Amino acid sequence: MAQIVLENVSKSFGNVKAVKNFSLEINDKEFLVLVGPSGCGKSTTLRIIAGLEEPDSGKVFIGDQMVNHLPPKDRNISMVFQDYALFPHLSVYDNIGFGMKIRKFPKHEIEKRVKEAAAILGIGELLDRKPKELSGGQRQRVAVGRAIVRNPSVFLFDEPLSNLDAKLRVQMRGELSRLHDRLKTTMIYVTHDQVEAMTMGTKIVIMREGVIEQVGPPMELYDRPTNQFVAGFIGSPAMNFVPASITLKNSSLYIDAKSFQLLIPPHKAKYLKNHVGQEITFGIRAEDLQNKPFSPDNVKGTSIEATIEVIEPLGSEIHLEVSAGEHLLVARVEPRAKLKLHQTLKLYVNMDMIHVFEKLPPYSRIKTED
Repeated sequence: MAQIVLENVSKSFGNVKAVKNFSLEINDKEFLVLVGPSGCGKSTTLRIIAGLEEPDSGKVFIGDQMVNHLPPKDRNISMVFQDYALFPHLSVYDNIGFGMKIRKFPKHEIEKRVKEAAAILGIGELLDRKPKELSGGQRQRVAVGRAIVRNPSVFLFDEPLSNLDAKLRVQMRGELSRLHDRLKTTMIYVTHDQVEAMTMGTKIVIMREGVIEQVGPPMELYDRPTNQFVAGFIGSPAMNFVPASITLKNSSLYIDAKSFQLLIPPHKAKYLKNHVGQEITFGIRAEDLQNKPFSPDNVKGTSIEATIEVIEPLGSEIHLEVSAGEHLLVARVEPRAKLKLHQTLKLYVNMDMIHVFEKLPPYSRIKTED
């Protein structure tokens, strides 16, 4: 049983409150990702779970045991750090088995576990090499192997892929996801990269300034962000935000951004009728702005006239930075589109996918669907 519960955990460093009344339940065998900007408290939270930091207040449970005052070695956890922390003078075999050796495990047990871990990670042929003879991805596998041999109840990862190049990061994301599926062990993963969070986590915790902004499965956070911060943090490119207001014209509701007006469909208007005259922030994702020839069938009539300022061809898609009056927007369009700088075009808006946020703090999302 490796359920982890944090109850009203707080931690300060001097006058800086790193974690504030943090409460979270992490289920057994879950792959949970803590994500947020630098300084949001995600690594501090991980270190509190590991026992490397003691909370100022609150309780930490691993299984049924409160572990606030237990040292890391007694928590049955393994942690993988950003910098690998390998011994340069030891072989891969000895690095992986080092923790077992200092705990006086029998040699045959060390050999068995090291070879099993190496086989899982595909580094069996590297056991005689030194760290300096390995690539970054291979060193990261060794660090993970050292964690695996302990057979922990919980794996903790503190931005383990930050030092890898883009291609290796993608590869290692897949390997860690497969590792979780194979080991069926609780994993907690810290990253500032929302792509890593979306592709790896079964549940994501988005943090800001030491508090939880939203918890949920990846697509729930993507489709129904609780506020403007979450909406802007999750998704690449980031969601477009436009200051606007809700207006009533000829018995229909519109999003009025001055440079353009968008007719709100009836099934969403019923939720927004009480906000007529209110200043709001209109949100739309890049993939929900489409140029006319490739616009999906469900996107009908509602459009924005815009001028292309930047074209970014990415092979499978094109990102456009466009100006619509005083507003700058990013659209993700089909790679077949023939486009030129400063060209004027119509971008059709998928009004089924709009987001509406309060103009003032806490910038909450206004409900637009059941």
